[in-house]
Amino acid sequence: MTSAVYPGSFDPITLGHLNIIKRASLIFDKVHVVVMVNSDKRPLFTREERMELIRKSTKTYSNVVVDTWDDLLVKYCKENDAKVVVKGLRAVSDFDWEFQMALANKKIDPNIDTLFLASSEKYTYLSSTVVKEMAKYGADLSGFVPREILDDIVNKIAERG
Repeated sequence: MTSAVYPGSFDPITLGHLNIIKRASLIFDKVHVVVMVNSDKRPLFTREERMELIRKSTKTYSNVVVDTWDDLLVKYCKENDAKVVVKGLRAVSDFDWEFQMALANKKIDPNIDTLFLASSEKYTYLSSTVVKEMAKYGADLSGFVPREILDDIVNKIAERG
């Protein structure tokens, strides 16, 4: 069984993330979507809430597992017998950072490979940051996030004021 890990902050999950998950689920027997800690970001949703949003959005994918982790990604891969990290790329700027991370992960554990999936062209502009900014101003998010979580995002923004 081939397993892959798709890590990210997913705050919140977007249609771009979902596109990568769907494509990875067709390549691998099992895909772990892992909510990671990013110390550079102040999340809108708690880790548990993000996991629930991902579960709602991926419930039709039988080979997707949602998890969280706050240690090195390569340790998660090793503990879950995953040999591949999946990363979505929207632009060259994404590649620069993700390539550095892939090399660092490879140095830590030579058995871990990184598979870069180019974003679908209709999602190259899309990020969780864009979604949160649009939500703050009451924009229609239906073309940006899975419909299953639209209300969750609107309610969280309203809660935060």
